[in-house]
Amino acid sequence: MRAAAVQSFGAKVELIDVPKPQPGKDQLLVKISAAAINPFDWKVANGILKDKAPHVFPLILGNDAAGVVESCGEGVTDFAIGDRIFGQFLHMPLGEGPYAEYARVPASNLLIKLPEALTVFQAAALPTAGMTALQMVENLDLPKGATILIVGATGGVGSFAVQLAVARGLKVIATARPAKAAAMIKLGAIATIDHTASPASEQLHKLYPGGIDGLIDLMSNAAEFSALSAQVKQGGTAYTTAFVADDSELQKRSLKGGNFELAADQALLERLVDHVVAGRVVVPVDQIISLDEVPENIEQSRAGRSAGKTLIKFD
Repeated sequence: MRAAAVQSFGAKVELIDVPKPQPGKDQLLVKISAAAINPFDWKVANGILKDKAPHVFPLILGNDAAGVVESCGEGVTDFAIGDRIFGQFLHMPLGEGPYAEYARVPASNLLIKLPEALTVFQAAALPTAGMTALQMVENLDLPKGATILIVGATGGVGSFAVQLAVARGLKVIATARPAKAAAMIKLGAIATIDHTASPASEQLHKLYPGGIDGLIDLMSNAAEFSALSAQVKQGGTAYTTAFVADDSELQKRSLKGGNFELAADQALLERLVDHVVAGRVVVPVDQIISLDEVPENIEQSRAGRSAGKTLIKFD
């Protein structure tokens, strides 16, 4: 089968032919229909977890995907051949991801059956980015009418977060380049800040001198996150996915939040699906590419030039 993989940490992604895997005990073999490209995928390929988890090479990338169960290993009871499923495929050892025509995955992974109302592309785009956004928005724990800033709003997680926050009755300010400002307003943001013109913290202070109630920051460095969180009112919440928060600094300001790490579970994913099926959230699929285009797309993402949520099509 064909797969997109790296031969060593930090190497360029290449297309290779590898044997079709077979499911072991309590595992599924899934024919992949669509897989999502997340920055975390190439970070794994770069070795972000090399001292924390076992890896196999060639290391096939990926985590979020949708597909059809082709066979089941001994002990599998929750799924059957022919089931259309989606979810998170990442498991130990790392390197058996779904940037491939087939992937084997433990049946105990976060996987659920694909609702008829979702396409395989919507489903593949949902898990990591959507659950990250939903959990942060829920954990803000703010009342309707509260004002929040989302930094990095035009990306996959950010686009989900804007919509989910609006669905909870929050007023959203989104950072966006001028070319994408209208898209953020369409998703429900009440205002945008062009973070490329000057620091978002400076513009925020001019627009909202009295401060805001919450912050979801998906991209700022430590200094900018500190400057932004300083404008969150006491008792509010400030999250960063870039792991640049100083917890002691937040505590001094009586703020909740800090460095955010997703704690995914089936209930969270099902709540996310409910939002999509009910029409409260549009899944932000920006482009669908072939497996042949993956190496170049990953290089663009590594260089910070990727454009929104990208899906790999296999069928």
